[in-house]
Amino acid sequence: MNLEKTQEFIVNWIRDYATRNSIKSLVVGISGGIDSALTSKLCALTGINTAVVLMPIHQKKIEIDNAINHVKFLKSKHANIESIYLDLSNLFENFKDLFEPKFKTNLSLANSRARLRMSTLYQISGAKNGIVVGTGNKVEDFGIGFYTKYGDGGVDISPIADLNKSEVRKLAQFSGISENILNYPPTDGLWDDGRNDENQIGATYQELEWAMNFDGDKNKITERQKEVFKIYESFNKVNKHKMIPIPVCLIPKKIKSSL
Repeated sequence: MNLEKTQEFIVNWIRDYATRNSIKSLVVGISGGIDSALTSKLCALTGINTAVVLMPIHQKKIEIDNAINHVKFLKSKHANIESIYLDLSNLFENFKDLFEPKFKTNLSLANSRARLRMSTLYQISGAKNGIVVGTGNKVEDFGIGFYTKYGDGGVDISPIADLNKSEVRKLAQFSGISENILNYPPTDGLWDDGRNDENQIGATYQELEWAMNFDGDKNKITERQKEVFKIYESFNKVNKHKMIPIPVCLIPKKIKSSL
């Protein structure tokens, strides 16, 4: 991958989209992770006003610190960066208190965190004649569907969704993203116990990329590789509804004509 040309291509793609659609600002949620760090850097390079939004919900201090330091890095390089810090922890607790215990499963609450963040980004983008810029990579968005529907999956454009995680890492390093972020285990920051992505998935992103791209003889792979395939195929199947258009009930004309 030609890193310079890839960076230039994505930056021009974002800028062209914004110009064609009369968009005045870009809004990016940043978590302290590599995907959002790279996406916000690419947005900054467009020269368009870019709002980077920190939205911790009982977040680990190291993740908040990584995000804050990334904002400082962006502001030191780009005059078009606006930072917004909104601690959503109390909002989340108030939201959670509305429900009876039977509705407060760990997974549903984790997804609610992501959806509160999505609503926050759209509140800001709506006030700024902007768009919400997605931070998902190819493995998450089109391989295993590892994101929250109408949460971090609720975006207007996805600049890095054609990059595998390894490609994200290479481009992030080329773009000057800090080593602290580059080396921090990928995490969605949605769980109180601090579990990271690979804890949840059961496989590394490197393994998942291998499974997505493998076209050889499955009878000649190792036991671990077979296990990774099962993990990949399981996630891909259960999350397929996120990766395809919403099903529409198409009523035959002969039935509709009688209405």
